[in-house]
Amino acid sequence: MLDPAARLQEFPSLEGIAYLNTAAESIPPRCVGEALGQYWRDKLLGMDGREPHFAAVESCRAVSARMLGLADDEVSFCSCSSEAYNLLAGALDLGRDDEVVVSDLDFPAGTTPWLRSVRPPRLRLWKSRSDGALATADLEPLLGERTRLVQVSLISFYNGFRLDWPALRETVRRLAPQAVLAVDVTQALGRVELDCADADLLVSSTHKWTLGIHGGCIVGIPRAGAERLTTRAGGWFHLENAFDADRFERAASKEGAASYSVGMPGFAALYALDAALRYIEGIGVAAISRHADPLVAAAHDGIASLGLAPLAPRPARPTGIVSFTHPDADRIHATLLRENIHVMHHAGRIRIALHGYNTAADVDRLLAALRSLV
Repeated sequence: MLDPAARLQEFPSLEGIAYLNTAAESIPPRCVGEALGQYWRDKLLGMDGREPHFAAVESCRAVSARMLGLADDEVSFCSCSSEAYNLLAGALDLGRDDEVVVSDLDFPAGTTPWLRSVRPPRLRLWKSRSDGALATADLEPLLGERTRLVQVSLISFYNGFRLDWPALRETVRRLAPQAVLAVDVTQALGRVELDCADADLLVSSTHKWTLGIHGGCIVGIPRAGAERLTTRAGGWFHLENAFDADRFERAASKEGAASYSVGMPGFAALYALDAALRYIEGIGVAAISRHADPLVAAAHDGIASLGLAPLAPRPARPTGIVSFTHPDADRIHATLLRENIHVMHHAGRIRIALHGYNTAADVDRLLAALRSLV
């Protein structure tokens, strides 16, 4: 991934293109395709394939736990981050007297379940400042004795802003000691080293920086909060008594993270994730950051030099994303695509995302194209 020859061997589809859109979709390494082939071969065994299927789940659980800094039994899986947050909503069972704090830099999956509740809690919005940063001082007035959940993203999908986690954690624990502190690490896991100590819940999709595919989501819940965050959902895989004689009288759920795996695991996604995370682990997230962080800084500075104002301050801590808006973003995006430069475009916003498989040449190519356009 960090070596030119190995890069084209592991990521052959990158040849001839500048792929700068990992914050939306990653390019998986060759080993992920091989893992999916193994899943298919195991699936062809019918019921006998269940044994290697569940072995792959446990293997994936172990490497996921290491990446999150948790124990194996503090990690489980569901189908996507939206499912994880809806299951969290069921676990918390909030009402109209409760308050939930979210930020305007969060992805909808973590912010909208509270609006869809039968008895919606009061939603309090932590707003970013004009420079695109979230200031802890602006969070303080939103916290209090009624705060039951503070939901944040370690790195924003929108502009790449990275939270000052220690300051956030201290503020929440001091002013809202009863609140659950939940963090979406989808835009961080596999790209930057995490610093989410003392989070009550961690959630990550599997098809972005982790280099996996769709159909999976990692859920991490430290043992200390397992009982409090056990989902109330029905199902079977997460139940202790799914096939017992009393199954029509009660449904006894496993606690904590295990309760979020309510049905049959998405085996294909977990085969892929296991291979992808072990690939990243073999390289080292710290090494990926050392390689890619200067590329992010160069992109940020280059974009600013063209008069295109980045939507977040120059990263002080590692992050993979730089965004800007432009009134002619449609034309910019279409032209970049014609030149085989792949970025994200949505509602006038252009987002650039740089992973370990990107190079200085990718950044130079992007900036040269932008210079000719603006």
